[in-house]
Amino acid sequence: MSTKYSATTQDHLDIYEVKNNLVVLKSGTVCAVLQTTAVNFDLLSEIEQDATIAAFSMLLNSITFPIQIVLRSKKLDITKYIEKVHKVEQRMEDPLLRIQAESYRKFVQDTIKNNEVLDKKFYVVIPSGPTAEKEPGSGPFDFFAKLLGTTHRKRVSVNTEQLLKEAEIKLYPKVDHMIKEFNRIGVRAKQINTQELVELYFDIYNPSTVHGQRIRTNVDDYKTAIVNPAIVEE
Repeated sequence: MSTKYSATTQDHLDIYEVKNNLVVLKSGTVCAVLQTTAVNFDLLSEIEQDATIAAFSMLLNSITFPIQIVLRSKKLDITKYIEKVHKVEQRMEDPLLRIQAESYRKFVQDTIKNNEVLDKKFYVVIPSGPTAEKEPGSGPFDFFAKLLGTTHRKRVSVNTEQLLKEAEIKLYPKVDHMIKEFNRIGVRAKQINTQELVELYFDIYNPSTVHGQRIRTNVDDYKTAIVNPAIVEE
């Protein structure tokens, strides 16, 4: 007797679909994701710091809908950059320039070796749901909440086209509002598109297999079983 399990890794993800630059969750919520730049707060004068804090307070007070702010830190991989510098170094005919290029390459390698260099990226998630957020981790970055044990597993029947049609009407004014408010405090924000969303989530769930490679936009390619289901024979 043999039993075949049809479960796949996708069954354990909260994401149902990535389409039209939006994320559809299995809970029925649709979310837009903004990526923002950062402000080097320490380099600002005291007056500028006070002004930035005041402007950020106004931004928060102007929001009548829930948002989720995510800071993602990732160890920087400069392997390709070092290889590129080394190739340029080898093509140099001037001995002095070659020595300087070699010195620079070794300096960068030693810096990365002795100090952990992190690439920090900032995201703001805007859900299409009600104004009262139920609990942390109910957005498209639920994997952070899973680490804290706060993710809920409620699933509903999802009609993607209908959800997207309704969500676009609700979300786009919110997205425009957030972008304008961020501009007021000197932070550039943009809504990331379908391609960028697929790459982001694939990178997050597969950190050891992705090294700056370009991910295909066709989301259907990622709906097949990534881990083959086990077959138990008795």
